[in-house]
Amino acid sequence: MQPQIILLKEGTESSQGKSQLISNINACQAIADCVRTTLGPRGSDKLIVNNNGNATISNDGATIMKMLDVVHPAARTLVDIAKSQDAEVGDGTTSVVLLAGELLRQVKPYIEEGVHSQVTIKAYRKATNLCIEKINEIAVTIGKTNEAEYRASLEKCAATAMSSKLIHGQKDFFKKMVVDAVLMLDTLLPLDMIGIKKVPGGGLEDTLLVQGVAFKKTFSYAGFEMQPKSYDNPKIALLNIELELKAERDNAEVRVSNVAEYQKIVDAEWGILYDKLDKIHQSGAKIVLSKLPIGDVATQYFSDRDMFCAGRVPEEDLKRTIKACGGSVLTTVGDLKDSTMGTCERFEEKQIGSDRFNFFTGCPHAKTCTVVLRGGAEQFMDETERSLHDAIMIVRRAMKNDAIVAGGGAIEMELSKYLRDVSRTIAGKEQLLIGAYAKALEVIPRQLCDNAGFDSTNILNKLRQKHAQGHKWYGVDIMNEDIADNFHECVWEPSLVKINALTAASEAACLILSVDETVKNPKSGGGDMGGMPAGRGRGRPM
Repeated sequence: MQPQIILLKEGTESSQGKSQLISNINACQAIADCVRTTLGPRGSDKLIVNNNGNATISNDGATIMKMLDVVHPAARTLVDIAKSQDAEVGDGTTSVVLLAGELLRQVKPYIEEGVHSQVTIKAYRKATNLCIEKINEIAVTIGKTNEAEYRASLEKCAATAMSSKLIHGQKDFFKKMVVDAVLMLDTLLPLDMIGIKKVPGGGLEDTLLVQGVAFKKTFSYAGFEMQPKSYDNPKIALLNIELELKAERDNAEVRVSNVAEYQKIVDAEWGILYDKLDKIHQSGAKIVLSKLPIGDVATQYFSDRDMFCAGRVPEEDLKRTIKACGGSVLTTVGDLKDSTMGTCERFEEKQIGSDRFNFFTGCPHAKTCTVVLRGGAEQFMDETERSLHDAIMIVRRAMKNDAIVAGGGAIEMELSKYLRDVSRTIAGKEQLLIGAYAKALEVIPRQLCDNAGFDSTNILNKLRQKHAQGHKWYGVDIMNEDIADNFHECVWEPSLVKINALTAASEAACLILSVDETVKNPKSGGGDMGGMPAGRGRGRPM
């Protein structure tokens, strides 16, 4: 009799074969079911409470995925693709999870019947490449020659991105703001140059876009109220210097023999501080911003000379001020010249809600802007910020890649019809699997109908008929419970969103299909100790 070989540590869980693959597919379907109802303009929101008791209300796929504490190793793949879609494109995070889940759902019967997973993977990769070629072939390019038309098409992309969000009622108001914000940026379109500040109170319509920089008034000392609160064409000094008396180092030791020597040390310290302040004043700067604290002595000094100061300015705000007003952050006051200082047409401090904000407007080099968001509840403003982030990302993508397609399930139906036609020309198992891919693509229009309470079977049959007749842009019309030409109805999305979603979903599905064994190591430290009940010491029972 052969001796038994123990390879793995005791307590290791190992599962393999077809049952393991089916189990992974089921886990991924459960994840897809979590976000299924959030798709589209009539999607529901999810309220997620974390372990600290903080509630988040959102219908953004990536946000929900991040908040869910997924422990199943295969299901985590779907969380990762939602994050990658959010980072790369900004929108389509729910779609990508749904697509991946549906691709696996459609292939499950074939796996159960014994089709090898590698055959499936090959067919899925082929189908994805066919889809991407088709999208590139039928996508429409936005013309950049006519300024007004180009702007209108960007606004339509922004409105489509916001139509499924909490702020869809105000999308006409926000779409102009989002496009204005993105058009202000330089050619690289850096996202961190659009600042979003949230101020509780007021309505959504009170939200304003500042062409330049706005940030919350920093902590200030006595004497601050005497400083002027508005300037025209001021010089702005941006510093990384502490303008206050520093506390002595705990381990420093200075030995003095009489009081006069001690007084000299104190005077020298004050002398250094006043020397810095004099140099700043002589430079002609009217506004002093510092990353480090500005003490009470300095605040009083500046207010006596009609200068404005703000200490402990957050780094991101200081960077955006440099982008808008020019100048550079200095670590010494010895080099304060006009070339190293910024300027703007108007500086003022205004009250917004219960907070005071510093506004720098009319900036000469303005390649940055700030959105000051207003709204009632904290969660509502957080969700509005996420919605604006998605819309801003979409407009950036539409500017960088100027090809667009119709949304609302139109492009998915067209790809589904195209794949079905192609699959009939292929012999062998691939025909069935590419057909399964085609059926999986219909999940997007079907879910849009289900979330709005429509009869999805009826609407999908109408869509199949229209697409078979060659009307490639027909999709679901949520407003009239029917189908419509979504390109004509201006439901537009950058083609990159769809290409990225299909690629990521297909890759995730292929990755899960290629796993046939899971080995789970036992947790370290929790060996055999857990079995012993706790006694009262010296072996006595409880």
